[in-house]
Amino acid sequence: MEDCDFNINIAVVGMGLIGGSYAMALRDLEPKCVIGIDKDKYTLKSALDDGIIDGAYESGGDFLKEVDLIIVALYPKDTIAFIKNNLQYLKKGALITDTSGIKQDIVENINSFLPEYLEFIPGHPMAGKESRGIKGASKDIFKGANYIITPGGKNTSRGLQKIDKMARAIGCSNVTYISPKEHDRIITFTSQLPHVIAVSLMNLHEEEYKDSIELFTGGSFKDATRVAQINSKLWTELFIMNSDNLIEEIENFQNSMEILKKAIMSKDISTMRCIFEKSMLKRKELVKGQ
Repeated sequence: MEDCDFNINIAVVGMGLIGGSYAMALRDLEPKCVIGIDKDKYTLKSALDDGIIDGAYESGGDFLKEVDLIIVALYPKDTIAFIKNNLQYLKKGALITDTSGIKQDIVENINSFLPEYLEFIPGHPMAGKESRGIKGASKDIFKGANYIITPGGKNTSRGLQKIDKMARAIGCSNVTYISPKEHDRIITFTSQLPHVIAVSLMNLHEEEYKDSIELFTGGSFKDATRVAQINSKLWTELFIMNSDNLIEEIENFQNSMEILKKAIMSKDISTMRCIFEKSMLKRKELVKGQ
């Protein structure tokens, strides 16, 4: 594969929101061919009709022998299964990357069976929205997004540079390199815990406020629960595969809540103001420059 451009054959496995968005964004890089792989015939037809892909397949197969770059946009366990089940079709020197929000288990599993003539570059585009499926896909989803690469010990500079260049070319503003273990630890706090909180908030008063909650809902509640519109299968898998980190972070959150709770109970104005000011400064720092 030439490293100077993307005049190559690319396959996107899983033509949902993220996979479909990849296919759209990769179009601008003028590849030789973009192939879509998805078990859903309607999704493939839609992608073909819209000109998102050049060819469509419901599963892997012999055609993969001509593919230079494979982007697997499936659930974590399905990502592992697809690569393992299609090893016999993959060409020597092909690069494989993924989009999974959990990394350590995937990297260790795939590297345990991947032959030396193939390279898996673990990737995580920090992009998405509440809508699902090909109809919600957009090449703009990656504009200004963060992209994380988690080398697994068997990566080459060629493979890392290719995925780095791809991430920047489709619009990502930052590419960060970090170990799979550290990725999973940090993502627990920045992504998984917010989903836990949002889901818990939505389920907190299932009966008591069900008929009136909409009349009392403002921006704060909507912002806090935005990600509660969740893909249950995907996030169940992510939570279970990262359960040790997530349990620890939930406990940390409970401890933080307890400190504020005690300050409220004791009417400790000084402590409450200190907590609020600290969080305000951290939030300002987070959004600075955005």
